[in-house]
Amino acid sequence: MEDRVRLQELDDCIALSFDAGDEKIMAIGSKMQEMCEAAYMNGYNWEAFINAYLEQNAPDILEELDSDPEAEMYSVYINDTGDAGKAVAEKLKKMLDELFDNEDEIYAFLEQNSDDIEWD
Repeated sequence: MEDRVRLQELDDCIALSFDAGDEKIMAIGSKMQEMCEAAYMNGYNWEAFINAYLEQNAPDILEELDSDPEAEMYSVYINDTGDAGKAVAEKLKKMLDELFDNEDEIYAFLEQNSDDIEWD
């Protein structure tokens, strides 16, 4: 399992991010766009995809996130820097790392839910 998702504890929040231009993530994004034309996987569309995924699979995580994607980066913040916030951050990081290592789960979710995702 490669560590593509960065977790950083700051003074006032916990930040998670990944580079949408990472070679593996770009390859996954290309296949996603082949499957669904609207899925041009920049940081904003990764936010849309991940939000939809979390809404179905981990809504407790979704409600803790403040998003701040960019064209080439997905990033979110968790404002709780205590143990509860750290647990949410670790759970999200693990979930994202596992998705990138098991991209068939991404493709299956996309195939079943592409029409319900609010693409950029």
